[in-house]
Amino acid sequence: MQDNLSYQAPVAQLSVEDRSQFIWKCYAHVVGAVLAFAAISAYLYSTGISERIAAPMLGNWFLVLGAFMLVGWGASHTAHRVQSTGAQYAALAVFVFAEAIIFAPLLYVAELKAPGTIDSAAGVTVLGSVGLIATAMITRKDFSFLRGLLVWGFFVAIAIIIAGALFGFALGTWFSVAMIGFAGAAVLYDTSNILHHYPRDKYVAASLALFASIALMFWYVLQLFMSRD
Repeated sequence: MQDNLSYQAPVAQLSVEDRSQFIWKCYAHVVGAVLAFAAISAYLYSTGISERIAAPMLGNWFLVLGAFMLVGWGASHTAHRVQSTGAQYAALAVFVFAEAIIFAPLLYVAELKAPGTIDSAAGVTVLGSVGLIATAMITRKDFSFLRGLLVWGFFVAIAIIIAGALFGFALGTWFSVAMIGFAGAAVLYDTSNILHHYPRDKYVAASLALFASIALMFWYVLQLFMSRD
């Protein structure tokens, strides 16, 4: 999820060729981030690092959930604010690695207790994300009006996670479903920003924001699938 950007020749005002090139760069970087995340996650699991990470983190699951939300927001915010392309790449690399670490216990438990769930959740996430991206691109609608909803939703989600940690109640299936809807809205919003609001030199920051929203959707789709097994 990403804030609206300050006015710097937004992509909507570029020529068709320049706009197409910007959009292609954004989605190429999103695909690259997804592949890097998958490679790091596979390495962590195959070397047994995921198991060692899972032990301490599973005992503090609400902290893991909070960290997941905050890391996504922090990385997107940082990439959005920095000016140099190199700094944007650094933010993207740090975020992808951090996501792989935070996902490690969830992926480890999913593979241990419900083999095949990861592939199913990944497939649903990809289909859902592609469908939402296609909707934004085909309709060309500006979904910037979702910003307020996403900001409030983020803080409400954090508050619920903190309340669950303090009072010891499970978040349950309803929370996963709500967060999948939240992530879907974020994908629409981020895609809309790519089509309308980003300046041409922010393609890395744009890809980071969209990748963060897709990762959020994958997290809660996987949680939902695991709760049904």
